[in-house]
Amino acid sequence: MQRPQSAILLLLYCLSFSCYAQDQLDPAMSIAHLPSRFFNRIQDKTASLDEQLTRQTEKYLQRLIRREAQLQKKLNKVDTAAAKSLFAGSAEQYAALSKKLASDTGINHLHLSGEYQPYVDSLQGMLKFLKTDALRLSTHAAQIQTSLWQLQTLQAKMHDADEIKAYVRQRRQQISQYIQQHANLTGLLGKDYRAMSQSGVYFAQQVGEYKEMLNNPDKLEKEALTLLNKLPAFQAFMKQNSQLAGLFLPGNSGTPASPGGLQTRDQVASLIQQQVSASGTGGMAALQGQIQSARSQLNGYKEKLSKLGGGSSDVDAQEFKPSNEQKKKTFWKRLEYAVNCQTTRNNIYFPTVTDFGLSAGYKLNDRSILSIGGAWKMGWGHDIQHIAISSSGVGLRSSLEIRIKGSISMMGEWAYNYTKPLNSYQQLRKWDYWTRSGLLGISKTMSMKSRVFKKTKAQLLWDVLSYQQYPRTQAVVFRIAYAF
Repeated sequence: MQRPQSAILLLLYCLSFSCYAQDQLDPAMSIAHLPSRFFNRIQDKTASLDEQLTRQTEKYLQRLIRREAQLQKKLNKVDTAAAKSLFAGSAEQYAALSKKLASDTGINHLHLSGEYQPYVDSLQGMLKFLKTDALRLSTHAAQIQTSLWQLQTLQAKMHDADEIKAYVRQRRQQISQYIQQHANLTGLLGKDYRAMSQSGVYFAQQVGEYKEMLNNPDKLEKEALTLLNKLPAFQAFMKQNSQLAGLFLPGNSGTPASPGGLQTRDQVASLIQQQVSASGTGGMAALQGQIQSARSQLNGYKEKLSKLGGGSSDVDAQEFKPSNEQKKKTFWKRLEYAVNCQTTRNNIYFPTVTDFGLSAGYKLNDRSILSIGGAWKMGWGHDIQHIAISSSGVGLRSSLEIRIKGSISMMGEWAYNYTKPLNSYQQLRKWDYWTRSGLLGISKTMSMKSRVFKKTKAQLLWDVLSYQQYPRTQAVVFRIAYAF
């Protein structure tokens, strides 16, 4: 009786192994089993970036409208005709740009425009390819369609943001030319104009940050693209439908896909060969020299175009140099979390206590960070012979840290401490048991090789309010913090 059972088990094992091996060897089978969370992640990522980009762009447009209204109001007091001419139609144009941003879904411009983003091109091609394979991925058809629509909408919003930057750059040039022609108005209009330039530089940096976030795939997205790249059908699809493929013309002239009046690669190669043959033996050397010269000029043009497309042209750099790189980052990327601990020994009325703290800080600029947090106080007992771990209270903290030089910062902290043994949360309502601390001192950041303790901080603080406490608390506090 045991042999038939063993044979059946062996057969089932071989069948399962065969299915597993086939799935591993056939990438199409793996693609067919893409999890729903893959598409959910794409949707969440694009929806979040869309919301942030739209909100920041709307704020930027509103600031520009107010700034130009102030400039017009000031100029109207000294030159009514110039004010009317210089600011004619600008408010309507800003309103039109805002309306387009709010309603743009990418239907009208799906072609390649602006800076080329290789991962975005691959992701869009992947979704389009999966959309065509409706039979294999019928369970994900709705998710694929939604993901593709959201991605195209986000690309459209980024294209609109680039259009807004170009229009604002044009407006700044017009206002700048007028100020240069009327030097006596520099004091009247200069401040608002510089603020307008400053907002433009920071907005361009924020848009660049969003593009970088979109063009940065996570592990799951990389694995999906790796599987797809193994499929000949996907490779052929990308050669014909990717944004990058749209830059190159087909080799056969006269086909419907070849625009009239443009030369194909084969035609260009034929013309070059004719020119080289007509020039004799020195034709190739002369051609190489001309190509090198043209390449140098092209690189120069590409650099200038890249600066203009990023909103940081030479004109912008001369007008305003950003002093706060944090403004280009999103809210969540400006946050810094930290854990810290400190051990203090009070007088005979209190046991030895270790504070374990957790804080979240917001980077105001490149040198300052504002933090709030809390701490739990763990008691160790009265002495080495009577160790007893207990809950000895909690603390609430708010601090400001300002870097003064290198890795050394000045730090100030305001804290409330509940220093009684804590048995229930109801005790926290007794405000008479809370004490205040005002800490001032320095913080030193020590760069460690370890990834976990890369930003270790040693803090030496003086509690200026300790002398007002009874019984008196420890005046000097040494704390170790780990930021991440």
